[in-house]
Amino acid sequence: MDQDLNYYHLIHQKIASLLLYQSVLEDEVGQAFLEILDLIYFRNQEPIDINCLQVYGIWVKSLASRCVSWQDYIIRKILIDDNPFSQEVQHNSLENLPQPLIEAAEHDLSILNTLYNLPLEAISQWVKEAANVSFSPFIAQFENKEQTFLHQTDNWENCLPELAAHYRQQGTGIFAQYKALKWQDNQLIGISEPDAITLKEIVGYESQKETLIKNTKILLSGYSALNILLYGSRGSGKSSLVKSLLNEYSCQGLRLIEVNKSQLSNLPMIVDRLRKIAQKFIIFVDDLSFEEDNDAFKALKVVLEGNVTAKAKNVVVYATSNRRHLIREYFDDRPRPKDADEIHHWDTVQEKLSFSDRFGLTLTFQPANQDTYLQIVHHLASQIKLKIDKNELEFRAKQWATKHNGRSGRTARQFINFLQGELAIEGGRS
Repeated sequence: MDQDLNYYHLIHQKIASLLLYQSVLEDEVGQAFLEILDLIYFRNQEPIDINCLQVYGIWVKSLASRCVSWQDYIIRKILIDDNPFSQEVQHNSLENLPQPLIEAAEHDLSILNTLYNLPLEAISQWVKEAANVSFSPFIAQFENKEQTFLHQTDNWENCLPELAAHYRQQGTGIFAQYKALKWQDNQLIGISEPDAITLKEIVGYESQKETLIKNTKILLSGYSALNILLYGSRGSGKSSLVKSLLNEYSCQGLRLIEVNKSQLSNLPMIVDRLRKIAQKFIIFVDDLSFEEDNDAFKALKVVLEGNVTAKAKNVVVYATSNRRHLIREYFDDRPRPKDADEIHHWDTVQEKLSFSDRFGLTLTFQPANQDTYLQIVHHLASQIKLKIDKNELEFRAKQWATKHNGRSGRTARQFINFLQGELAIEGGRS
């Protein structure tokens, strides 16, 4: 018994000796686990009967709230941990890292490997004895849902090459935890449930889709990709196409950052934050337009054209707009006799009107004709295996477009979503 107690105390001491991966156990799950070890070891020195059960309950609840096993929890935390080793290995090969840094990583992985292999039944038994109760506490044996290289080996010290490759591809910290982010309150915030739309769901604009994919692959390959303006009628799928890229290429290190029009003045700051990160970024600006030559206009111009600071090769701007000329022009803007004192007034107007030309590419999305609209309808229906006669589907799709928002990809999706629910309800009644 005492030998086992000393074993768990030794584990606690090893955890305290972590050099680089200390933050792995800094959240609620990790802190509850450490407190369990403390209470088990010091159970004879203070009345802890109730405390031990309560802390064990917090630990189990924390795992349950994440629907994660203890093993998956440890590995997930390792794979996103932001520390000197995970940062350096994104920019340098293992061979070029200082040997003490490599040895520190191996030291920590050995300790975390021990935690991974802890028998949970034994922990439950220790809590039972420490709390002096007749029943064994519930064992939080959640299924391991993931199968990474760390799951598949018994010696994590030998996994540094695979771990280095993972950090290089997927990043660390918030960039490893989230594939979609947004700029809010002057910081990047992770989006836990980004739009799940895929490239396969988008049809009708194949040449535009192919060009956008090709440019994104250039970005992922480390070459200078172009900033792109997606211009066209509302509901044509411009935004959906950009968001679908993330679901296709996030595993290759692509990340998407959503920036609101009102936040464009922060764009140079955002790019500077990203330029030294190993991942590749799409800055996504939806429904872009300007009322006048304001700070947002100037900030975007700097990012698109560059200034004294070199352009970030790992960042592109993909913006959508319903306007070909992004800055609204009024009749009052045009040269009039009273403007004779401004010799180059027309040049000023032209600079505003030609702002969209500063994007490397402009992809145009024409309004969907009936054939394109029906093609999208049939494609979406086949994606969800909708059981309905082809002629009836087309008839109802045309009616829907007439009564609602006209022919577009958005209208087609709204129609299919409604029809799917309607058919399910009717089928349930029969």
